[in-house]
Amino acid sequence: MRIEIKDLHFTYPSGVQALRGISLTIESGEQVAIIGQNGAGKTTLARHLNGLLQPTSGEVRIGYWDTRRYSTAKLAARVGYVFQNPDEQLFSRDVHMEVAFGPKNLGYPKERVEALVSEALEMTDLLQKRETNPYDLSPTWRKMVAIASVIAMDTPIVIFDEPTTGQDAATIERIANVIRVLRERGKTILTITHDMDFCAENFERVIVMSQGQVLLDGKANDVLGQEEILATTYVEPPQLTRLGKRLGFKETVRNEEEFLTALQKRWRI
Repeated sequence: MRIEIKDLHFTYPSGVQALRGISLTIESGEQVAIIGQNGAGKTTLARHLNGLLQPTSGEVRIGYWDTRRYSTAKLAARVGYVFQNPDEQLFSRDVHMEVAFGPKNLGYPKERVEALVSEALEMTDLLQKRETNPYDLSPTWRKMVAIASVIAMDTPIVIFDEPTTGQDAATIERIANVIRVLRERGKTILTITHDMDFCAENFERVIVMSQGQVLLDGKANDVLGQEEILATTYVEPPQLTRLGKRLGFKETVRNEEEFLTALQKRWRI
């Protein structure tokens, strides 16, 4: 399901102009990371995709739907949104009910709801916690409950808002695995993140925002290699990218596999 954004402007009631003429196309099945300093407009942009915010001017289309003509409830069938703070999402008395709420609300048959819930709980390692109240879990596990509740809705588009913030290495790997599975299923994935290593390891396209505008947009290697431009947004390239530059690699590397390949090429010379 294609996402089309045309000359999108948004001004908050306070007068803050958060988006200044954003135009983007995200094709069905793409995995896109949106990066930039705090206040760049990343979350404001993402919240236009499911109708939480409406354009001051411009247009956002999800498939052939103009978001101005559909409610957030309707758009929820197309766009799943995992909030940065899971406590903004969770309200049910146990994990199973929490994860089942979304697909039930979308009107799926009972059999499909149960299948989607079981699959989401398994993908997020929550099967043993299905009868637990989410607020009896640690913040790390509450994050996984929030992710599972969105996965279970089986939307073609999934948005993750700062999924790795405050998470330990094991949870970050769980989240990366969820993204891998969703990618294999052809889902469109957008992630807002400050975690540059997570961005580099899991996304092929990177959009850099600054002051409500798109500063860079392209293949991850091309974007992450532009260290000087990234510095203007107070974003540093991933560690391995910076190390590769210091070692004089001709190509930009963004993960361990690419780093080792570049190192082997250099040794053969």
